[in-house]
Amino acid sequence: MEVGIVQIMAGFGLQGVSDQQIYDEEVRQAVLADELGYEHVWVVEHHFEDYSFCPDNFVYLANIAARTKQIRLATGAVILPWNIQPLRVAEKAALLDTLSEGRLILGLGRGLSRREFGQFGVAMEESRERFDEMAPMILDALETGVMEEHHGRFFDQPRAPLQPRPFKSFRDRTAQVAMSSDSIDVAARLGVQMMSFFYKPNEVHRAEFDSYRATFQKQYGKAPKPPLLALMTVCDGDAARAKENAEKYCAVYFHSIVHHYEMMSDHFAKTKGYAEYGVGAEAMRAAGLEEMVKGYVNQQLWGTPDQILRKLEALRADIGDVGCLTAVRFGGSPYEVSERSLRLFAKEVLPVIREWGAPAAPRQAAE
Repeated sequence: MEVGIVQIMAGFGLQGVSDQQIYDEEVRQAVLADELGYEHVWVVEHHFEDYSFCPDNFVYLANIAARTKQIRLATGAVILPWNIQPLRVAEKAALLDTLSEGRLILGLGRGLSRREFGQFGVAMEESRERFDEMAPMILDALETGVMEEHHGRFFDQPRAPLQPRPFKSFRDRTAQVAMSSDSIDVAARLGVQMMSFFYKPNEVHRAEFDSYRATFQKQYGKAPKPPLLALMTVCDGDAARAKENAEKYCAVYFHSIVHHYEMMSDHFAKTKGYAEYGVGAEAMRAAGLEEMVKGYVNQQLWGTPDQILRKLEALRADIGDVGCLTAVRFGGSPYEVSERSLRLFAKEVLPVIREWGAPAAPRQAAE
């Protein structure tokens, strides 16, 4: 089972903590994750507010590359419509790959926050078309070392070589954040690994993963890597304390999601390319915020190591083979809480799940 960490880079919920301290502590945890044997560290791209702020994950990961030895370095994700030139994304990826001697995992996304699109002056309605034009340009350039001449709706690109060239092929180390049906289809057709945050009912995630696997198999004649699932994680030897911290910090984090993405607003239904999020927002309004918070908290990965292992076993039996990305710092959780989770998970959970093979076929929903 593939296991890494994802860094949210959030200040929301933290009182009296400077941006500098947040970054110092996140860097400290990334270095610790390398020492503890996690396979990769993922870092988001977000801008302008304390929900999450990492405006350039290439820069951050270059810093981590210089401080670590083995851990792979993943953009989770580069939001392509906010990075105006495909060529610059390819160049930065090639440079980081060279500096880290091939440790980069390139994760791509198209973005969801109306605020961030607005502040960049990029029309949210164009996100799908921009992503679909940019992604093949970038992936082809990283494979060949050259961004070929291109004339499309958004980009006119003369032929340009990448210098330095990527350290090695990106064919099996590219991923896409995919949480809507069109993004899932694109990820499969691009031939990249799917990555998702865990917030939908199990049966919905199962259907999405099955769709991804089927499309990938049809396109390439082989099975894809298992999708990666990111979960808010509280691992603690004290079951009561794990429950208390999870209920507190997962709830705060969910509130920050609702605020940042305006998840209960009706704007998604009016925005081209985001109809599924509009349906989700309507369902959230019908259920009410309090019920949504409870459901989200219960979904996440928390408890003693044994409880977490049982939850992961049940999850994989239900939705199929997945990799696990643990997020241990979120929702205003103090550094000591997140480091305790990181260490204990590595000591008592990681060795066990690394030995797991693929689970049996997921359970089918009752007819």
